[in-house]
Amino acid sequence: MAQEVVLEKQDRIVGRHVFGNLYDVDPEILRDRDFLLNVVLEAVKIANMKLVEAKSWEFGGKKGGVSVISLVEESHIALHTWVEYRYATLDVYTCGDHSDPKAAFDYIVSKLKPGRYQTFYADRSS
Repeated sequence: MAQEVVLEKQDRIVGRHVFGNLYDVDPEILRDRDFLLNVVLEAVKIANMKLVEAKSWEFGGKKGGVSVISLVEESHIALHTWVEYRYATLDVYTCGDHSDPKAAFDYIVSKLKPGRYQTFYADRSS
């Protein structure tokens, strides 16, 4: 059985994770693969991350969506959209203390312009 770990003051934060759900997004934005890829690439720069590779895919035709994955030296950005639900999920995870996952998350949200969204945070510690 898994045991919950409670962070102690001496625990070291090795990664920061910002993730969330975006609702009521314009379907035209959610299906625009090139736009979404460029938004993620710009977020990498804004957050002071070092890009390794970025890929994007379209799924399910007009009702489907787009996935964009950016592998960065610090970890990743993952954006997944569902056109038919006007919905997207966004995941930004970084290791180290020189990059800013919140800045990347906020930039992507500003470009997708959701009607509402949720943001969650998790520190990863050793």
